[in-house]
Amino acid sequence: MRIGIPKESKFEERRVAIAPAGVDSLIRAGHAVYIEKGAGEGSHFSDDDYKNLGATIVYSAEEVFQRSEFIVKVARLTPEECDLLQEKQTIFSFLHLAVSENKVLNTLLTKKITAVSYELIENDNDLPVLHSMSEIAGQLAVQKAEQMLESTSKTGRGVLLGGLTGVAPAAVVILGAGVVGVQAAKSALGRGAQVIVIDKDLSRLRRIDETFQRKITTVVANPYTIARGVKFADVLIGAVLIRGEKAPHIVTEDMVKTMKNGAVIVDVSIDQGGCVATSRPTTISDPFFVKHNVFHYCVPNLPAFVSRTASYGLTNASLGYIHAIADRGVEKALMEDSGLSKGACTFNGYCTNEIIANTFDVEYRRIHFFPTN
Repeated sequence: MRIGIPKESKFEERRVAIAPAGVDSLIRAGHAVYIEKGAGEGSHFSDDDYKNLGATIVYSAEEVFQRSEFIVKVARLTPEECDLLQEKQTIFSFLHLAVSENKVLNTLLTKKITAVSYELIENDNDLPVLHSMSEIAGQLAVQKAEQMLESTSKTGRGVLLGGLTGVAPAAVVILGAGVVGVQAAKSALGRGAQVIVIDKDLSRLRRIDETFQRKITTVVANPYTIARGVKFADVLIGAVLIRGEKAPHIVTEDMVKTMKNGAVIVDVSIDQGGCVATSRPTTISDPFFVKHNVFHYCVPNLPAFVSRTASYGLTNASLGYIHAIADRGVEKALMEDSGLSKGACTFNGYCTNEIIANTFDVEYRRIHFFPTN
């Protein structure tokens, strides 16, 4: 199969969809790989790293899309990339369609694209590709919050996350006990912070109690406990995920107004719209803003800060699925792997994800209704 890797065009996205080791595996399996010049530079992979493995370096995104049957990306499609899609291509990416423009879904349907969203692929009730990026995001959320607590501006609280003898540590309140939340809790606890995790799922909270030997406070989520946690927090980490849907605003603007001056919000859910009402997307070069005297750190692509690690992690998590489609063809791969098929948002001109179909008011069809020949 002809596999294309374009250079990410989304502002300040430094990751590359497949690291050289993954390209080597695909080429050894007999596939052709076309990679846009400079696609790996943000992760410190040179064109020669790919060329020496047998990949073909091409000099524009247009050429990548035109020469490939299967496009593998990182960030969600831009309107310009939608224009480059070819009829009946397959695309892998973090699509985040629930918060994308109408044009993106309409193009996928009109051009009969098979669009597989990494964040929706399942395996034993886990989200294996998203998992790798969530591990990174959870760790970085604490790291970035720790920096924001420093007295680097007039509004910085000047608080050491772990405190010291005779001085209380910072209170880190985490909304959500999924992968991001657990990694953030682990990082914050390791730095000596007081950590509180709030989630509505008791089984997740029990796992945290067992894993961390009750060194972390766990609280069942409801409007009352969320409001109390927000008010208490020096650092608030939003790690709320509803698969395929826009994140709900479980933290209201009135709650934000009760926070300490100079407190920090890291809304990791911002790639799905954010779970804090006052959040809005920011960028790597301009990562935060202040509202109601509270720092808001809302970078949707946090893992791009550690692009090389993230690119390796993404390759490790996605390569098996890429091989499945490249080796067996997209229709057979989707039919044989129900977890992979759950990641398919569009197929043969129809929306195959019910949540996305309802969001955009388009026809929904289950993917196994389609023939495979």
